Amino acid sequence: MTRVLDVARLRVSYGGVVAVNDVSLTIDEGQVVGLIGPNGAGKSSFIDGLTGAIRDRGGHVEFEGRSIDRLAPWAVARRGLRRTFQSVELFDDLTVRENLQVAAEQPTLWSGLRDLVVPSRPHGAEDVAWAAEVCELTEVLDRAPSELSHGLRKLAGVARALAARPRLVLMDEPAAGLDSEESIAFGRRLRALPENGVSVLLVDHDMELVLGVCDRIFVLDFGSVIAEGTPDEIRADPRVIEAYLGGAREHA
Repeated sequence: MTRVLDVARLRVSYGGVVAVNDVSLTIDEGQVVGLIGPNGAGKSSFIDGLTGAIRDRGGHVEFEGRSIDRLAPWAVARRGLRRTFQSVELFDDLTVRENLQVAAEQPTLWSGLRDLVVPSRPHGAEDVAWAAEVCELTEVLDRAPSELSHGLRKLAGVARALAARPRLVLMDEPAAGLDSEESIAFGRRLRALPENGVSVLLVDHDMELVLGVCDRIFVLDFGSVIAEGTPDEIRADPRVIEAYLGGAREHA
């Protein structure tokens, strides 16, 4: 099985505060891997660190066998490693289609010069259509994000990441704000991504979603990995139960 991501002893600090403490994690092609933990465990900092959004970091990150340690976030994204954000950061003055189009274009200096000559040339139409189909957004492509439900806006954010045809997507709280029915539907779409050549790192507080769709799960607490395994192993791990419930479970 092909290794897509290999993170070795990643360390992220904010001044004197260590947010991610020597975390190692791997993702193979076709996998959906979960990263969970209580609030403040370091999950978003982990994503920021490995994508280059935080420069004060240690450790080593390889994507598809090549180091991305010194790359800027835009260069990491261009390699095929994309991310979503907790907030739904769509362009409200563009349609959903146009939001996806922006992500699909990935302009270069040459394409920019070419567009000065042929400005009407379409970009990435097939990729936009594919991302919309995977996220079941085809019927709302020509609507503005402000016209969509919160659940559809979240899916549009995922589709925008997919429109660039990435090899790996890092999803930061994609199910936040979704009701149970929307979360189930999102999980179904998420499981279809590996069939379309996209591996996933899923960070979310929706335990049922994570346990239901992931092949492997890593658990963070205070910036360190305290458990790793299959969903069944994570459910039964006393360290995970303690991290989420603390002493309260003893009085239940």
